[in-house]
Amino acid sequence: MLGRLGRHWGWLLAYGVITVLAGLAAIVWPGATLLVIAVLFGVQLIFSGVFRLGAAFAMDEGAGTRVLYVLLGILSVIIGLWAIRHVLLTLLALVVFLGIYWVVSGVIDIFTALSHRGIHDRGWTAALGLLSILAGLIVLAVPGLSLFSLAVILGVWLVIFGVSEITLAFRVRRGAH
Repeated sequence: MLGRLGRHWGWLLAYGVITVLAGLAAIVWPGATLLVIAVLFGVQLIFSGVFRLGAAFAMDEGAGTRVLYVLLGILSVIIGLWAIRHVLLTLLALVVFLGIYWVVSGVIDIFTALSHRGIHDRGWTAALGLLSILAGLIVLAVPGLSLFSLAVILGVWLVIFGVSEITLAFRVRRGAH
């Protein structure tokens, strides 16, 4: 199996290089990265809506399910078009939802750590929950600065991940021989 995978190590290498380049672009141009993310989010919603509409007419379900799929498809297309038209508001909405998610997730983690005594690494779960709440509150308090920080952090993560993929590609190549 390693031999077969090793013959295609170039794909792993290409993936790693592209990931590193995407990370560097996010670090160098965080504003442009954010705009691309917002537009891609809108485009994804439009495609999702179109597929939901298609599924509504292709499925053999009852009329109620079809109507729900049509409504969901139309809503998805409308929100996608709005997201592309109002990119900055889309970014602000995404960062606010991210902040809310982190706060709620942190509260749940802390509750889980406190209420389940048998949980493994309760202290770490509670600490990560507290960190999540803190990160969420910071994002909610300063969304604009948080957006640029998140873009740079994403870029750094992509560079690290890409380098690890490049390293893996060479290990797979060596293992195949």
